[in-house]
Amino acid sequence: MKINGKVDYIESGVTSSLRAMYLQTEIMGIHSENINGFDKVGYQRKDPVVSSFTEFVGAHALSTSVDDQPGRISISKNPLDLALSNKGYFQVMSDAGIKLTRDGRFHYDKDGNLLTLENERVMANDGTPIVLPCVPDTPDDIKVDLAGNVKIVDRPNNRVLNVGQLSVVSTTGAAVLDPGVRQGYTEDSNVSLSAEFMSAFPILKTFDANRAMFQQSYSLISTAVQRLTQM
Repeated sequence: MKINGKVDYIESGVTSSLRAMYLQTEIMGIHSENINGFDKVGYQRKDPVVSSFTEFVGAHALSTSVDDQPGRISISKNPLDLALSNKGYFQVMSDAGIKLTRDGRFHYDKDGNLLTLENERVMANDGTPIVLPCVPDTPDDIKVDLAGNVKIVDRPNNRVLNVGQLSVVSTTGAAVLDPGVRQGYTEDSNVSLSAEFMSAFPILKTFDANRAMFQQSYSLISTAVQRLTQM
């Protein structure tokens, strides 16, 4: 006995063109987000990922992946500006829970809590927030080495105190052993404007091609409808 089977998928050119244009618009949105993030500290570009059967499900097949390559390092001379020269993320405690960030522009409050610009608490590698044992007269008394160990100079008592080690982890939560913490630096985004604009050209061309197909299909349908109504 022989069994033959098949699946046929037939739809109008108008529907196909509309789905394709919507997909290209969403992809352009990802590139636009990268361009807008060019001047944001610690921003990591996103790559559009188009899965199989995109021609059938359209933008629902679109997802993104994050380019975790380190961005450009710029000197700031602020001792509480910390940049990661290797892959990894600072762990901070927000109202919504633990958050990962590469924006290492920190400050401290009157109680010695080390905070982000959004006043989220910076975490140590033991899972507790970092709290300075004494509030320094100047941020220059805070020292951070490449491994993320934080120390503070207690000038009134003429001593150096260990504060803790910054928690730097991967996206899976594993500790990064060599984060390459640079004190007095900020990390610019890893976005290349020229690459983003070059990537946008074929997307725009594809959008224009689908728009032309949509207009042609719509014109043919309109002509057919007019002839039917005149019969």
